[in-house]
Amino acid sequence: MKLRLFAGVSVLVVTAGLSACSSSSDDSGGGSGGSTTIDVWLMRDSVSDRFQKDFVKGFETAHPDIQVKVQIQEWDGIGEKVTAALAGRDAPDVIETGNTQVAQFAQSGGLLDLSDKVGELGGEDWLKGLAEPGAYEGKQYGIPYYAANRVVVYRTDLFKEAGVDTAAIKTRDQWIAATKKLNTGDTQGIYLPGQMWYTLAGFVWDEGGELATESGGKWQGNLDTPEAVRGMEFYEKLQALGKGPKDSDEDSPPQADVMAKGKVAQVISTPGGANVVIENNPELKGKLGFFPIPGKTAGTPGAVFTGGSDLVIPTASAKQDAAYTFIKELTGDAWQKKLAVAMSYVPNKTTLSDAVASDPGASAMAVGAAEGHATPNTPGWAAVEAKNPIKDYMTAVLTGGDAKKEAATASDAITTAMNSGS
Repeated sequence: MKLRLFAGVSVLVVTAGLSACSSSSDDSGGGSGGSTTIDVWLMRDSVSDRFQKDFVKGFETAHPDIQVKVQIQEWDGIGEKVTAALAGRDAPDVIETGNTQVAQFAQSGGLLDLSDKVGELGGEDWLKGLAEPGAYEGKQYGIPYYAANRVVVYRTDLFKEAGVDTAAIKTRDQWIAATKKLNTGDTQGIYLPGQMWYTLAGFVWDEGGELATESGGKWQGNLDTPEAVRGMEFYEKLQALGKGPKDSDEDSPPQADVMAKGKVAQVISTPGGANVVIENNPELKGKLGFFPIPGKTAGTPGAVFTGGSDLVIPTASAKQDAAYTFIKELTGDAWQKKLAVAMSYVPNKTTLSDAVASDPGASAMAVGAAEGHATPNTPGWAAVEAKNPIKDYMTAVLTGGDAKKEAATASDAITTAMNSGS
């Protein structure tokens, strides 16, 4: 799942002469000296042009028998494009896919089962928010590539004026107390729109709840459990400490624009959102900081939705060995460390978090990533996101509706969507 506001990331540029993907059975693939050429689909803005070129050059130097052709794909419409490619004979050899999309593609039978490679790839240390959605029905199809999650982006000057020390914000209760202190005069303690459902999901998980659960092959919405309702109650308490609209999400209006234009002490965003704020208001350069979303107790950070990508190999690929070699290198420790530094991403393994220790935003993400979760790992979840009754539920509660009643309505809608696929 691509997280919004990966701002500041350079746009990928396809190197000249790259052709459309092909998966010919001829292993020469157009390479010189009988080498194998693999076709790779990477997503727009996932890595910078510089990192892409450095990796391809390093990979081809280390593996002179394999040449790499990269084709950049757009996020809009990618689900349909990948589905069509997997069903045909012209599939690429490696595809980058959003971590929560893997189940949808695996269900079709079009992805190679890589379960026997997990140990070799160090899978015991993978971030669960990438690894778990990369598996489907007990088999591992997606190999974790990179991760990103939301943190608190805050105005250091406003915190200083209010006498608030972020080092003292370790729990949700302390966060509420600090936000109340910041919420004075013309300053919003936090700008939190009413429909940021990924943020709500973190609070639900903190309480021990789930968005949906499966039993006997059937899925059921779980927003009406006591745990999930408590998560919504906390969201309501936090949202009331600002002037965020109750009937829209972070894109309407863009919350980075709101923070840039007014006195907003905090927003919940990926660290890249800070770059958008500064672009809109250069005077805020050097005045933005980051800390992990607090949890219920001081020893555990708040749960977060882990966005990011996995890498998969289509069963239609005629060059699966070379494709696996590509994935092994790109998701291996050496290149993961370089990727983390270059892109301010969280590496795919918990053991590599030190790679971003000097990056304030990425290091805050890495703390949260330890408590990373994914949405329900089933193709049916796509139907939920398409209609998104969670957003309607949140608005209903924030505008005075009974939380338990509205949660039951939303849970019923989730249940229907997940089991009907519509």
